[in-house]
Parts: sequence; C-alpha cells; structure tokens
Amino acid sequence: MGFAMQCSTYAYSICVPRRLTPTLSFQAYKWNGFKTQSENQMRLLCAAGDNQSSNLASQRKRRKVVEHICLLNAKEDLSEEEENDMLDYLYTTQYQMGGIIAISLGRISAQNGDQYTHAVYMRFQRKENLEKFYENSFYLKVLKDHVMTYCHELMNVDYESEVDDDMLSIFRKGEEFGHGVEFVLLLSFNAGALDNQVEHALASLATVMLESPSLIVQFTQGLNFNPSSKEYTHGVVIRFRSVEAFEIFIRSQEYKNVWISKFQPVVQKSLSLHFLVDPVGTEIM
Repeated sequence: MGFAMQCSTYAYSICVPRRLTPTLSFQAYKWNGFKTQSENQMRLLCAAGDNQSSNLASQRKRRKVVEHICLLNAKEDLSEEEENDMLDYLYTTQYQMGGIIAISLGRISAQNGDQYTHAVYMRFQRKENLEKFYENSFYLKVLKDHVMTYCHELMNVDYESEVDDDMLSIFRKGEEFGHGVEFVLLLSFNAGALDNQVEHALASLATVMLESPSLIVQFTQGLNFNPSSKEYTHGVVIRFRSVEAFEIFIRSQEYKNVWISKFQPVVQKSLSLHFLVDPVGTEIM
C-alpha cells in the first residue's frame, strides 16, 4: 500500500517538567482520539509546551531531530535468554556507532493486530545519521545474528520532527526520561482526506497533550519517509511519565470523544502499542 495522500503536515514536540509516581502493572487500550485546534494556534501552543510562559516559550529555539521506530515480530518459542540477547545488542548499538542520541526499547505490553511483540525507538540528529545507521556493518551484523534469528519480521518507520533546543529535550536525558511508558502510534489517512482534515486531527493530538502536563514528558509526530513501510503515512511517539499517567490519559472521555469526531472519519488504518521504559543494556556488547 502506498502513501494514502500528499498533505502539508507539520511536526512538533512538547516537553514538560512535572512527573507522577509510576505504578507496577498496566493494560493496553486502543487509541481513541484527541481534541481539535487550528494549525496556527497549535504552533503557538507547541512552542509553549516546554515552558509555563507562552511568551518566553515562543522565543525558544527549536532543533530538528529524526525519530526511528522499529517493530519486531518475535518467534513464538523465543526464550527469555534469547530475548535478553536481542534487546541487549539492540540497546548497546548506541555505544558502537555515532548519531544515535536517544534510545528506548522493550517488550510490547499487549497483543496488537499486526502481531508485533517488541519495539525499538531511536532518535538521530539528522537524516544523514539515520542513513549511515542503516548501512553500518555492526548494526547489520546485530540484525543478522541477534535479531532476525529470533524474529519473523520487522518494520521501520522514520519521521522528522522538532524539539526544544536544549540538551535534556534533545537527548532525552535527566530524571524525567529515566522511567515511564513509551507509546507508539502509526497512522494511515484515507486517500480522500483533505489536507486541513489531517492537519486538524494531528493538531488535536498536540492539544490534548498540552492539556495533560502532569501525564506527559515529551511527544513528537511527523510524516513517515521510510520507503519500506508505506503502509503507514505518519508516526507518533509519546513518553508518559508513568503507567498511571498512561492509563489516566487513555481512559479520559475527552480523548475518546475527539478520536471519534476527528480521526475516525479520515484514518484508514492505525496501530497503537506501548512498552515500559526499562533500559536492558548493562555493558557494551
């Protein structure tokens, strides 16, 4: 399936400083919806996401980043030792090559329609770094010997976005990013959807994020440019502060209502999944 449409979408992120205490168990829920907002309003709101003062935040510099999502479909008989080997090698690739500035990965917490079992998220400084990553001999060997040995298939989604131009936001460092839940949403919009409908739907996601500063650390979204995964046109990554924060957001009535009114009419296909953030790489492989 090719890209469903050509549209003038935009990318952005938010990062807020408050946090909740994480809980120990959770369940998965389907992605249901967001609130709406115009593009111009959202550009101002998103600039304010990293700062309580909109006047100051709108003047803050922004930095482009490239987000990489890799979804794995592991074999049914994968052992715990094999799983640890696969995740350890993937996690420690950041120490073996340049360009990777943030990473998280883990076992997907619940079943999904596409049968993916594990997810890897990486951030790169620019597209050139991502291109070198795909061609890196160490990474290719990791895929051959420690990933595809244990998996049926994988899918990659890549998109460009923006974050605040400060070290903690760019590199996802500090206490805020040390724990929580990583939420991944992949979307494909209907071929007949109008540009403004898509933009309103995506902007509404940012609105509900900005209205939940106690739940969310950072979020980015953008147009998928990976030619090998045209099944999905857009990608979204949201870091929730805790399992509790994730559950509160997913269960909110506002979230559900806006999905029905803004996303359901224009989305052809969606895939949502999440995993607990818990670094597994303890030594360089």
